[in-house]
Amino acid sequence: MTIPVDIANTIVDPKAYADGDRIDQAFARLRRESPLEVAQPDGFDPFWVVTRHADILEVERQNELFHNGDRATIVTTIEADQKVRAMMGGSPHLVRSLVQMDNPDHFAYRRVTQGSLLPQNLRSLEARIREIARSFIDRMAAQGDRCDFARDVAFLYPLHVIMEVLGVPEADEPRMLKLTQELFGSADPDLNRDGKVATNVNEGIDSLQSVIMDFMMYFNAMTEDRRASPREDLASIIANGKVNGEPMGHLEAMSYYIIAATAGHDTTSSTTAGAMWALAENPDQFARVKNDPSLIPGLVEESIRWVTPVKHFMRTATADAELAGRKIAKGDWLMLSYPSGNRDETVFEDPFSFRIDRTPNKHVAFGYGAHVCLGQHLARMEMRVLWEELLARVDSVELDGQPTRMTANFVCGPKAVPIRFKMR
Repeated sequence: MTIPVDIANTIVDPKAYADGDRIDQAFARLRRESPLEVAQPDGFDPFWVVTRHADILEVERQNELFHNGDRATIVTTIEADQKVRAMMGGSPHLVRSLVQMDNPDHFAYRRVTQGSLLPQNLRSLEARIREIARSFIDRMAAQGDRCDFARDVAFLYPLHVIMEVLGVPEADEPRMLKLTQELFGSADPDLNRDGKVATNVNEGIDSLQSVIMDFMMYFNAMTEDRRASPREDLASIIANGKVNGEPMGHLEAMSYYIIAATAGHDTTSSTTAGAMWALAENPDQFARVKNDPSLIPGLVEESIRWVTPVKHFMRTATADAELAGRKIAKGDWLMLSYPSGNRDETVFEDPFSFRIDRTPNKHVAFGYGAHVCLGQHLARMEMRVLWEELLARVDSVELDGQPTRMTANFVCGPKAVPIRFKMR
């Protein structure tokens, strides 16, 4: 038995994620009727769809059995996979970051920056992050009583934080934001490089490759600079980092920069924008957290669960295995559906309600196990600090138009969140 083709097509359709309700309904049906089953959307190789929280954790904790890098790490058509492999000498990956690595490489490369991103080493950044948060809140206040919270605050604040940590000059931040949106929004005509929906695989892959090349040209120059004159920034750590006693390979180093310069802010931006959207639609939750700042960490966790900006990763079975009573064959491809895991009714009471006091809130939005998000502690700190500063000044908020989401099936969040507010 396989998943009905209409549902299979929905779970890979970027437009379904922009819709929100359509993708939620598709995953709810799968959890109910086919929680672990094979999908074969039109034009794709078959893959298992892992929809339940427990099964996602089971795959994530077995890194030797379920690899990241053996096949494409993001769901992709047969034709696109063939195109990428032809371009990349047989590799299914346009980049080779931590996301595309398995051990021993994954562990060795992760160690290069892991220490810098541990909570105890991030504490020294909090005062500066608070200063940055206040500057964006001041800008918001200067706009009067309305703004697009996504574009005016949520996109720009985490961008500025990570670029400062990375060592990218402020003047280059608009370029980094544009490249990030072109990379993750490649299916969205409002965001992608070509300003249109790709009509064939070649267009889409060529556009992505040109975005990646622009990133690489930028970071190649930065690498040369940091090797000649190291600074106290993440770029210097990457530029001079060694793996097994040797400098990183060029593709690996460039990929390291790219993931830091994209995922390092985009997912936090999406979560922050989604939190404001949810608070504007749930005035009772806004009032509670406004009146009780001790609920802010709960707001942060619930917004991460609610938005789940990374929609999936793919894994490949390295041997025959069993998962939830189903036989998985060596070489099988599995989609870990994080939004589905984060709406799993057996784990989250009333999962389609936004509840800032949800306890426990064991969401899987950051992944789990060896591949858990490297920047999760920085992301949490950024969001906590912003809400501490913003809720002290905003007295009310409501939507001022219909918010919209990006058209994307991999990394996706709000594209516009128009709000009206009263601020001190």
